[in-house]
Amino acid sequence: MSQTMIISFGDNVRVLSSSETDRLGLSGKVGQVYGETTPSVTNVEVIGELREDYAINVSLDDAGSDFWFASQLLEFVDHADGTEIVIGNHRAVRKADGSWEESEVSQNKKWWQFWK
Repeated sequence: MSQTMIISFGDNVRVLSSSETDRLGLSGKVGQVYGETTPSVTNVEVIGELREDYAINVSLDDAGSDFWFASQLLEFVDHADGTEIVIGNHRAVRKADGSWEESEVSQNKKWWQFWK
């Protein structure tokens, strides 16, 4: 199957080998996609030659940081099944097919009791 997977928020990706990723020691590392941007607007520093005005932010635990990459330097690994996001009283859990299962979270404590 030679179908190219579209990389999106929450996906796990692998950094492909290039002269720049090799020099930075990032080739082969796997991380999670945290966002995307239009570099001409946000002026972020991007690893790789931009073929389009689009970059993907990847958090690499092994490197202890996140980086902006040109999309051709990333390879889809999986949809990070089980990734959970909670915003306010809304919860979303990533499924293996890339969709999100959404639900509401009951709040048994007041917002200011975050330490309990």
